[in-house]
Amino acid sequence: MPIARTFGFDEVMMFKILVLQGMYNLSDEAMETQIIDRFSFRRYLGLSLSSRVPDATTIWLFRDSLVQLRLVKRLFDMFDLQLAGKGFEARRGSIIDATMVEVPRQKINRDEKQEIEEKGKVEDWSEEKSRQKDTDAKWTKKNSESFFGYKNHVNVDVEHKFIRKYAVTDASVHDSRLLDELLDYSNTNSEVYADSAYRSRKNLDMLEMLGFRERIHRKAHRNRPLSEREKQGNATKSRTRARVEHVFGVQFKLAGSLLMRCIGILRAEAQIGLRNIATAPATPLADTWDINQATSGSTKGSEPFTKCLALLMPSLPFADSTFDCVTLP
Repeated sequence: MPIARTFGFDEVMMFKILVLQGMYNLSDEAMETQIIDRFSFRRYLGLSLSSRVPDATTIWLFRDSLVQLRLVKRLFDMFDLQLAGKGFEARRGSIIDATMVEVPRQKINRDEKQEIEEKGKVEDWSEEKSRQKDTDAKWTKKNSESFFGYKNHVNVDVEHKFIRKYAVTDASVHDSRLLDELLDYSNTNSEVYADSAYRSRKNLDMLEMLGFRERIHRKAHRNRPLSEREKQGNATKSRTRARVEHVFGVQFKLAGSLLMRCIGILRAEAQIGLRNIATAPATPLADTWDINQATSGSTKGSEPFTKCLALLMPSLPFADSTFDCVTLP
């Protein structure tokens, strides 16, 4: 299978399409229509009125090539480096939280569910039916409400409210299991804010050992309610921890619905990663990220995005073959 198929379109422009798609939660067909219809989309993508627009199939093929190569996470890290290079370093501590990302609910019986849990698939399903069933997504319950899909675990810095790290799991994974993976050692402040779901002796000991200062909410236990001092402490932490909810709110406001139509955790990781890249509150994405520049010889900040993409995907047929990837960090 070819690594990437863009049918002559610029790869950076194609990636910008995926960023817009993740921001507004658009299908491939809707994305094609919006590019044709919206001047703002054309301006961001650098397309004139007479420019050829990639169709839905081309968009799908390019995104799937990124999925198969597992490159969205690495491109996200490149994005974070560019933020730091522009003066948006992670500051004032980290906030860690998770949000549900629902996918269309599957219609399977109890025996099929058990077979999926044991074998990862249902052997009696035809190949066509298997392609349409998401066996990676799981059920979970939160506040007496059932969810089916995945979780987007994030680390947001307190100062800028940018997502600095993220991880994707099925919805059944407990939030606290991803704490160590989401810690940001580059933050200028060692404080870590999180809700009471992350509070356990194991996590507290780990944070202390790694040099972080925990600002995790305390939780009540049976026959041991919170004292007034503990309640006040939680309220104080909440004033900072609530900033992560602003990030999730921006994602919901832009997308209109967080229901994500994809099958399998690999595609979910990619689409959630693109959505996280697109979430840059109060900062114009094109101005913050050097995605439109292809200059060379820069010594400050991170390299232009096109050079990063050339390094990560060397097999793609870039129109300009003069990139000097030796100078990249």
